[in-house]
Amino acid sequence: MTRHVRTAIFPVAGLGTRFLPATKATPKELLPVLDTPLIQYAVDEARHAGIERMIFVSHPSKAAIERHVMEDARLTRELRARGKENAAEALSEAALCPIEDDVRFVMQNEPKGLGHAVGCAKDHVLPGPVAVILPDDLILGPVGCLTEMVKAYEAGKAGHLVATMEVSEDRVHRYGVLSVTGKDGPIVLADGMVEKPKAEDAPSRQAVVGRYILDASIFEALETQTSGAGGEIQLTDAIARGATSLGLGGFQFSGTRFDCGSKAGMLEATLELAMEDPDCLAVLKERGLVEQRPAVAA
Repeated sequence: MTRHVRTAIFPVAGLGTRFLPATKATPKELLPVLDTPLIQYAVDEARHAGIERMIFVSHPSKAAIERHVMEDARLTRELRARGKENAAEALSEAALCPIEDDVRFVMQNEPKGLGHAVGCAKDHVLPGPVAVILPDDLILGPVGCLTEMVKAYEAGKAGHLVATMEVSEDRVHRYGVLSVTGKDGPIVLADGMVEKPKAEDAPSRQAVVGRYILDASIFEALETQTSGAGGEIQLTDAIARGATSLGLGGFQFSGTRFDCGSKAGMLEATLELAMEDPDCLAVLKERGLVEQRPAVAA
C-alpha cells in the first residue's frame, strides 16, 4: 500500500458568516492577511509539499475562488503592457496553470459539514492517501506544516495523521480532541477522537487543527457516516472509526497556527506579518503598538 501523498483537498464551500458583511460578496478564503489571501497561503503550502493534484470543493456562489487561484492570462498581459513586469510575474508565479497544473473544482451545493465536503472529492482523487487543508487555519513557519506532515506520514505507520496542538481546558469544546495513548517523537498516538467535547468530557487537550493526511478508506467511511455535532457529517467522526484498524496519530507541527476563521485570529495573523514588513512595522511603532528600541550608541 502506497503512503505517497499526491492529492490535496481544499474545502472552501462555507459561507463565512462570522465575517459578514465582508463575505457577502467576497469569499472568506479571499480575505487577505496583510496582502495575501488565505487561499494563496494554502495553495503555496500544498505546492511546497509536492502535491500533484489540488481539488477545491467549492460552492456555485464562490466562483471568485477559481478566478483567484487560476492563471489570468489577460490580466498578466495587460500588466506587462503597462510596464508592470514585476506585478505580472508575481501573479503568474502565484497562480495555478490550467495546462501545467492538475486542478479540479467540484461543488458542495448544501452545507452538510466538513466530512460531506471531503466526500464530494472522492471521484477526483489520485490513488493513495489524501491531504486535507482548511485555508482558514493559517500555519506559519520556516517549513510548511503539510511538508512536515507528508514526511512524517510517509515514514510512519498510522493510516490517519492529523495536525494537533495543545489547547487550554476552556477551549477544548471548540475542537476535535484526541484520545491519547502515547507518543512517538512529534507524533501523539491515539485510539480515537471526540468532536467538540465539554471540558469535563475531553479525553485530552490535544486539539485537531486544519491539516489532515487520510488513508483512502476515509471515503468509504464518509459514505456511511451518520450526522454528528451540529447535525453535520463530521470528518473527525469518520476518522475516529478507523483509528483502531488503521492507526491514528496527531502531528505536533513546528509552525504557529492562527485561527483565521475568527476576527481575533485574523487580526493576530495580520499583526504577526505586519511586524515583518518595514513599512507596517513603522506604523505600529508610531502608534505605540510596538515598543521602540533605543538607538545603539556608536
